[in-house]
Amino acid sequence: MNSRTKSALEILQELYHASKQAKYPTVPYLSVTKFSDKKANDLTRAIITFLQLKSQQAERVSSEGRVIDNRQTVTDSIGRIMTIGTMKRVYSSTTKGTADISATINGRSVKIEVKIQKDVLSEAQKAYQKAIESAGGIYLIAKDFQSFYDWFMEFEKSWEEVEL
Repeated sequence: MNSRTKSALEILQELYHASKQAKYPTVPYLSVTKFSDKKANDLTRAIITFLQLKSQQAERVSSEGRVIDNRQTVTDSIGRIMTIGTMKRVYSSTTKGTADISATINGRSVKIEVKIQKDVLSEAQKAYQKAIESAGGIYLIAKDFQSFYDWFMEFEKSWEEVEL
């Protein structure tokens, strides 16, 4: 028996694999899905997948907006190929500074901001955090999956104590 404690990412991987086995019981071999928390997108995906596997609600909030490309490639009368038109950015209608993940965990509104390495909150994100906390919500900054997992396990434990 291995005396080493499993990391949170290993636990997530096992939970995900077990859910795939339950969903596809007749498939003899399922590929192993690896999770990481080295990049912001990977950490966001890991957190959302974990929360959903734990029967919680979680979704990614996209606040980037989008680009509308009105360019066209045309050929002029002497055979030159040119691109004409413009690209326009349409800004998102989300609240400025909104968190990366919006979740409901055990009935509580939880906003999760993903920050990797030396990334820090902007002034708009600090104002958003204050607004969420003032309204009774929970605002969490996730820097890696292990710390998020530890927070979740403590939150779940405290919730169970409240229900008793």
